[in-house]
Amino acid sequence: QVQLVESGGGSVQAGGSLRLSCRASQTILSFNELGWYRQAPGKQRELVAVFTRGGSGTDYADSVKGRFTISRNSVESLVSLQMNSLKPEDTAVYYCYAKVASVSSGTYMNYWGKGTLVTVSS
Repeated sequence: QVQLVESGGGSVQAGGSLRLSCRASQTILSFNELGWYRQAPGKQRELVAVFTRGGSGTDYADSVKGRFTISRNSVESLVSLQMNSLKPEDTAVYYCYAKVASVSSGTYMNYWGKGTLVTVSS
């Protein structure tokens, strides 16, 4: 079982910046995928930015490319999301996500944090 705990959400005006962090309860070196999704009111959860292929690749939503940057610290089991030039449409609950191989079942398990709210006002 993997626990993911987010921090860093809050309220900011359009054009501002926020940094989200997520700490995992175990080493992230073995995680197949690790990153961030978001869910705005009345909308489905969507990918924001993730590390893929064990950390060797990244995937960003088109809407955040050039504004958001994902990073990781394997020593501290942290994944962070630097969000710059925020827009009102970035308002959402942001969830930390991890995809981890289960040795016992031979499958992958998806884990989610409880989420942190980001509100961007115009």
